[in-house]
Amino acid sequence: MTPGFVRTAIVLGLLGAVGPFAIDMYLPAMPTIAADLGASIGATQMTLMVYFVAFGVCQLVYGPVSDMVGRRGPLFFGLTLFVLASVGCVLAPSIGALIFFRATQGIGGSAVMVIPRAIIRDRYRGIEATRMMALVMLVISIGPMLAPLLGSGLILLWGWRAVFVAIGATAVVALALVWKVLPETHTPERRRVVSLADMGRGFRTLLTDPTFLGLTAIGGLGMASFFSFLSSSSFLYIGHFGLSPTGFSLAFSFNAIGFFTASQFAARLGAIHGIPAVIRAAVAGYAGFALVHVAIVLAGVDSLPVLMAMLFLTFANLGLVIPTAMILALEEHGPIAGIASALGGTLQMVLGAVMIALTSAVFDGTALPMVLIIAGCACIAFVLSRRTLPAARA
Repeated sequence: MTPGFVRTAIVLGLLGAVGPFAIDMYLPAMPTIAADLGASIGATQMTLMVYFVAFGVCQLVYGPVSDMVGRRGPLFFGLTLFVLASVGCVLAPSIGALIFFRATQGIGGSAVMVIPRAIIRDRYRGIEATRMMALVMLVISIGPMLAPLLGSGLILLWGWRAVFVAIGATAVVALALVWKVLPETHTPERRRVVSLADMGRGFRTLLTDPTFLGLTAIGGLGMASFFSFLSSSSFLYIGHFGLSPTGFSLAFSFNAIGFFTASQFAARLGAIHGIPAVIRAAVAGYAGFALVHVAIVLAGVDSLPVLMAMLFLTFANLGLVIPTAMILALEEHGPIAGIASALGGTLQMVLGAVMIALTSAVFDGTALPMVLIIAGCACIAFVLSRRTLPAARA
C-alpha cells in the first residue's frame, strides 16, 4: 500500500467515524439522560432510532446530489448541520427537544456515510476497493472501541451534555480534514445533472437487480444485528449486570474489537477465495454462533462473560460480511455510484432502525429479546446468501 492510499483511508475513516461517534459515545449516557430528563427507557431509545432513520433516509439526497455537484460540497453542508445540531443537543431542555436535535444530527451525519463509499467507488475497484474499505473500517473502529470509554469519562466529570460537546468537536475536525486534505474525486467532466426521472431510472435499475438487493440485505441484516445490540447494550450491561459506565465501555469495546479485527482480513481472504465465497462462509458463521447463543440463553445461562464471548464471535463474522457485501453490491454500478451507495445505505439504515424499534418494544431487561432478533437476522441473511451469491461476480 502506498502512502497516498493509507492517507486516503485515514481521512475517509475519520470522516466515517463521525456517525458512529455520535452513537457510541452517548450510549453510556442513556440511563442518565432518562433520569435527568424524566423520560422512559422507550423515549430515550427513541433518540437512537430517529438518528438512524434520518441517517439512513437522507442518504437518498446526498448520493444523487454528490453525483451532480461533486463530493466535497455535500460533505461541507452535512458536517456543518451536524455541528449545529450537536449544539442543540447540548442545550436540549427535554427529551422531545433531544429527539428533534438527534434527528437533525442524523440528517447532517448521513453525508459522512454515503459519500466516502462513493469516493472509494470513484477511485478503486475489486480487491483494491475491498482493501480500502477494510482499512477505512479499521480507522472507524476507533469510535466503537474508544468512544464509550471517553463518553463515560465525560459523564463522570461534567455530565451527559458534555458528550454532545465532544461529538460536535469531532465533526469540526472532520470539516477541517475535508477542507485541507480531501481532494475532489468526482471531477466536473464526470458529473451530470440528475433529474427526478434519472433518479427514478437509477433506483429502478437497482431495485430490479437481485444481486444488489440481496447483498444490500445481507449487509443490512448484519448491521441490524449490531444496532439491536446498540439499543440494548447500556440498559443490559448497566441495568441487568450492574456494570458502571466505565465497565460498560470496556465490555462494549471488547465486542467491537471482534468486528473490526476480522474486517482487516476481508480483502486478503477475498483475494484468495473470492469475495462471494468469503461472504457465504462468514454468513454461515454469523448464523451458527447466533443460533448457539439462543440455545445458551434459553437453557437459562445468564452470564456476562458468556454473553460477551458469543457476541464477540458473532460480530467477528460480521466483520467479514459487511465491508465485502457493500463493495460487491456497488461493483457493477459505477455510473450511478452515488445513487447506489445512497440507496444501499438507506435500506440498511432503515432496516437497522426497524430492529432498534423492535428491540425497544420487546426489551424486558434480559438478553433474550436481543439474542432472538440477532438470530432472526442471521438466519434470513444465511438464506439470502445462498440465493444471491452464485450470481455475484468475484
